[in-house]
Amino acid sequence: MRFQIAHAFQEKFQGDPAFLVRAPGRVNLIGEHTDYNEGFVLPIAIDRAVWIAFRPREDAIVRLFSLEFGEEISFSLRHLQRGGGWGAYVQGVAAAMQKAGMPLRGWEGVMGSELPIGAGLSSSAAVEMGVARAFAAASGIPWEPLRMARIGQRAENDWVGVSSGIMDQLAVAAAQEGHALFLDTRAMTFESIPFLKDARILIMDTGTRRALANSAYNQRREECRAAAQRLGVPSLRDATMESLLRRRDALPEPLFRRARHVITENARVRRAVAALRENDAATLGALFDESHASLREDFEVSCEALDELTALARAQKGCLGARMTGAGFGGAAIALVETEKAEETLHALETEAARNSTREAKIFPCLPSAGASLLPFDFPVNLS
Repeated sequence: MRFQIAHAFQEKFQGDPAFLVRAPGRVNLIGEHTDYNEGFVLPIAIDRAVWIAFRPREDAIVRLFSLEFGEEISFSLRHLQRGGGWGAYVQGVAAAMQKAGMPLRGWEGVMGSELPIGAGLSSSAAVEMGVARAFAAASGIPWEPLRMARIGQRAENDWVGVSSGIMDQLAVAAAQEGHALFLDTRAMTFESIPFLKDARILIMDTGTRRALANSAYNQRREECRAAAQRLGVPSLRDATMESLLRRRDALPEPLFRRARHVITENARVRRAVAALRENDAATLGALFDESHASLREDFEVSCEALDELTALARAQKGCLGARMTGAGFGGAAIALVETEKAEETLHALETEAARNSTREAKIFPCLPSAGASLLPFDFPVNLS
């Protein structure tokens, strides 16, 4: 992709880019719908990414061409305008950076992606962090992962209209190669935890899509707020199973089940971190299964395609566990598989998926990757 994106820049702008940005997608190993409840999450960045080839300008104009959409956006940093589509993420990042007091310069670039849109692999956060990386480089602003993750979150909340937490942006901004990122979303502290030595992650894209801004995501967030209020705690991070059971009559359905998911999921994240530290793949796999059941039954964010694909994965000999990942309502699931059986499991899953109703599923392995990176353009490109 790096050569393709650089070549596309040369054709579009009749010259070489100054830099390339690589901003990876992410999958959340465990800790779903806990981030906006001030809880714990455990994502990894993956080895598929959004790429931007760009060069700074001397004025306040930003021009960005998207290979996926086949269209260009152009705007002045002095006259940002709200709108829809993928351009909202770009202008939203610019608005949030300027609001935070960062003086921005314009740039021109070409963006391409290896990430399927809407699959729950955080293509939106990859775009946000890739664009922020480009603005920072063009404007001489130091890259501070936590600060930039907050910029991306503001862009998504204020300009795109999704009340997301910060997990996606921080995973994309701060991840280390070969590690998971253990994040406490209340304290805003994070730690890199080495990934398992003898297991791999398979990403299983169901092919089903539902736009996050139009989904029940915001409804689930409001339900969690209401449950915390009835329990008398600032957020569900502060609730325990004991307090939940004592107040059972105070929480009508579905608030009781929403709270139970968040409480048990936070506990699963802590157990998953311990499993990684001990290189205990079997325990992590079992936690995947528990998490999916909770998301399906208590949080009700799974769907038929996700349930079918995770069940198919669990039926394979090399699979240790499987769960949906991301906000749900479609998108992707992940399976934890034994390294020596990863290729066999992948092929078996592809065969089984083709025989079942998950015919649109795409399955591929991933490795824990580094976060958003700035690369100088220093290689020849000749694809003719």
